[in-house]
Amino acid sequence: MNNLLTMYQSIFAKIETATNNWFLPSAARLVFAGTLFVYFIKSGMTKLGDGFFGFLSPSTGAYGQIFPKAMELVGFDTSQLSWFHWLVAVAGTWAEFILPVAVLLGLFTRFAAFGMIGFVFVQSYVDVFGHGLGAKFIGTWFDSNPSAIIFDQRAFWVLMLLILVVRGAGPLSLDRVLGIEKTAE
Repeated sequence: MNNLLTMYQSIFAKIETATNNWFLPSAARLVFAGTLFVYFIKSGMTKLGDGFFGFLSPSTGAYGQIFPKAMELVGFDTSQLSWFHWLVAVAGTWAEFILPVAVLLGLFTRFAAFGMIGFVFVQSYVDVFGHGLGAKFIGTWFDSNPSAIIFDQRAFWVLMLLILVVRGAGPLSLDRVLGIEKTAE
């Protein structure tokens, strides 16, 4: 039994040493690119207003997605919303472009991933309390059904982003090229 335990420890110590400081952050960014990057970019595109300065003038849909109850109260007339609504809509729209691109490129990755975590929490809050998602979509942990959007899927999103906050972007990143993140000693 001792030999088996020693072999087990030896094998996994070698795997840990061989993958230390590069595998988890690189895998997290690859999974982010493959699963969430286009999702956030497409979502951001739906929030852009018309014309060249659409990035400063959110679409009606942007306000409807971010402030559904406020939009109902004003009859979907965005001119009746405050500067605060405009500021949040613009910041949310920009975040859906800037933060995913930063994570993808590995530029200020820890900060961008932390911002994405905040974005996911705000997005989830709006989905539950603004759009009124029901229990089926909210879900609960330890319920044998892993398909709920909020507690199940988004927990994996946050876990992936936490890896980037804690470990950084990894070696294939602008953070490493520009010296923002130093190589591990």
